[in-house]
Amino acid sequence: MARTSDLDRVTMIVLRYMRRPLLALLLVYSVGIMGMALMPGRVVDGETTYMSLFHAFYFFTYTATTTGFGELPNGFSEEQRLWTIFCLYTGVIAWFYAIGSLVRLVQNPHFIQAMDGFRFARKVAHNVEPFVILCGFGDTGSLLARGLSDHWMRAVILDSDPERIKALGVRDYRVAMPGLCADASAPKHLLAAGVEHSACRALITLTNDDDVNLKIAVMARHLNPRLRVICRSTSARHEANLRALDNVSVVDPFEVFAQLVSWAIARPELHNLNAWFVGAHGVKLGEPIQAPRGNWILCGYGRMGHWIHRHLRLHGVGVRVIDPDVNAKVAGEGTVMVQAYADHSALVSAGIDDAAGVVVATNRDADNLSTLLSVTELNSDAFRIVRQNSHENQVAFDAARADLVLQHNLTTARRILKLLISPLVQELIDWLAEREPALTEDLVARLQAAVGAEPPHLWSVRLVPGEAPAVTDYLDTDGVITLGALCRDARRFPAGLPCEALAIRRAGRSLMLPDEECPLDAGDEILFCGVQWVEQMLQATLHNPYTLGYVVTGLDEPHGYVFAWLQDRLRRRRRDHQSNGRRPGP
Repeated sequence: MARTSDLDRVTMIVLRYMRRPLLALLLVYSVGIMGMALMPGRVVDGETTYMSLFHAFYFFTYTATTTGFGELPNGFSEEQRLWTIFCLYTGVIAWFYAIGSLVRLVQNPHFIQAMDGFRFARKVAHNVEPFVILCGFGDTGSLLARGLSDHWMRAVILDSDPERIKALGVRDYRVAMPGLCADASAPKHLLAAGVEHSACRALITLTNDDDVNLKIAVMARHLNPRLRVICRSTSARHEANLRALDNVSVVDPFEVFAQLVSWAIARPELHNLNAWFVGAHGVKLGEPIQAPRGNWILCGYGRMGHWIHRHLRLHGVGVRVIDPDVNAKVAGEGTVMVQAYADHSALVSAGIDDAAGVVVATNRDADNLSTLLSVTELNSDAFRIVRQNSHENQVAFDAARADLVLQHNLTTARRILKLLISPLVQELIDWLAEREPALTEDLVARLQAAVGAEPPHLWSVRLVPGEAPAVTDYLDTDGVITLGALCRDARRFPAGLPCEALAIRRAGRSLMLPDEECPLDAGDEILFCGVQWVEQMLQATLHNPYTLGYVVTGLDEPHGYVFAWLQDRLRRRRRDHQSNGRRPGP
């Protein structure tokens, strides 16, 4: 069966609503024109005159619209004037009926939806810039769209809530982000959003329903198997299904949140580096939060609480759990359990007096803020980490002055943004998490020396002909380029550019923190971190063979044809002189 386009839907609705008004106008015009042509006019020279069909059509056209240019082409007879009165009333009534039907049409929700879909599909079809499809525009989707805009990356947005799509129209994004109020799990809407478009780079599902997210991911995989899909899921069953699919990445917001909490407590240097990479507000590289070690109290043991408890136990952090629905069997052996709401008495029972810190992680912001007040009263020295569920409550959480406030919506958006913009960054963070803290501290020192107080700028370079023609040509001629040589500053040779190569992706595997002597191969993808202007300098090296030759060899080769010919001739003359000097005597 052929697909029904949005233009076909608009046409169908217009014809359905305007069929009767158009037939009424056609009937009134036909009867009026024929009657005017048949009505006898004045007698001229003993003969009765009649109006031609053209004059009748012309007269009825301006008469039906109440314009009134007079009796043309000649004065009317009484019969013609009587028919004109009839035409005036019937024409005005017919036009009122047609205009009223047209007003009802443009107010019809089905017509509005069809027109929105048609305009949306046309914008997406005519787009030539790379974009991603964002299914779900709640707090997480809104934060992710802002991050994409900051990186000048376009997004096409689908959401079933009309108010969220209306809010999209007033956002000051740097790039165009068309949105459509529609069910993103319907294949026709995914097609309209460009799931088969050549410029589409990925599809992200961020609805609040795991079943819907799974359905969208499955539909997208069938419609475009090569398209990358990033799916938010908190269901273990759904995650197992999604991870089995090719080219699908699963992000669990609760696991991401728990991971950050455990790093803040057990690996503060890694938490600081990750927060600096994602541009967290107020974070300075090399100044991690000082969370004390010891026994911690966890308030809330839902799905997120389970993840936090698991990660803290993996890092050897003692945990005491407070939750009205928890029990010793659920929390596990060796965990102190208080089966109550996190109020004064429950905190006292959990040992707030000697607790190193408290993690407040329920799914209600009011309860979390209330628990913070109790913790401050009972132990003002305790380190306070709190979960913020709604972005709208930002002002209240700022006033609470907790030591660390984490939004699971924001942490999820940042994780997905890293997967879209620089996927090697997350690989590097995960790799460092499995190594000794000294390795992270050494990387922090190197980044501080390279970047200083500037905000970090992350970018990737692929050594392919379209992005690095000078490098690929040099490597094709059996030349050798090391990572350190590529990063030299052509203006201050042999000094290096203020940047650090964090990782290299080569033939499906990743090399983390490569040294300067690492030889480069064609097809490598290199992740850099530096200041903003370094990327432009490096692009000049990647595209200009003379600049590349200079930073690799230190020799400034002549650029023009004449100078190159003179240089080559001078070299040959020098070789001839050296050869004559070594020639034996008679």
